[in-house]
Amino acid sequence: MNKQLDYKLLPTLASKSEPEWKRFYVKNKKKLESMDLKIHALHDKISERVDCLACANCCRSLGPRITDKDVERMAKALRMKTVDVISKYLRIDEDKDMVFQTMPCPFLGADNYCSIYENRPKACREYPHTDRKRFYQIYNLSIKNAYTCPIVYEVLENLTKTP
Repeated sequence: MNKQLDYKLLPTLASKSEPEWKRFYVKNKKKLESMDLKIHALHDKISERVDCLACANCCRSLGPRITDKDVERMAKALRMKTVDVISKYLRIDEDKDMVFQTMPCPFLGADNYCSIYENRPKACREYPHTDRKRFYQIYNLSIKNAYTCPIVYEVLENLTKTP
């Protein structure tokens, strides 16, 4: 697939593929522990041609968990006090995590650029997590992320459809 997936189609496509992805996980759980190199190669190949700025669906719809270190970095970038960053942009969610008060992300511009990109939260920097070690530990989270991110969707599609 050379053309970038339309992120608006992901919920429909992912819901059709999810049962197969789950079957693959159950059948290959032990093998997945040693598949990081294959998964990382898929991540690199797919990430190379997916233009995140053409999508930015993660920034529009996913609320990352914000750590104290994230708040410090954001405050420095915004030239604000940490308490002011918290009161202006953040809230505590039902899981007792700090998250953005509103979505889309308050730092997402109309051009899909992040105004604090160099100082964005750790969860944003690491997303979509398809290049992390021990991918098998977040396989189920990746299924959820495939509804949002073309990279994750294509990694799972390639992983589960290639021998």
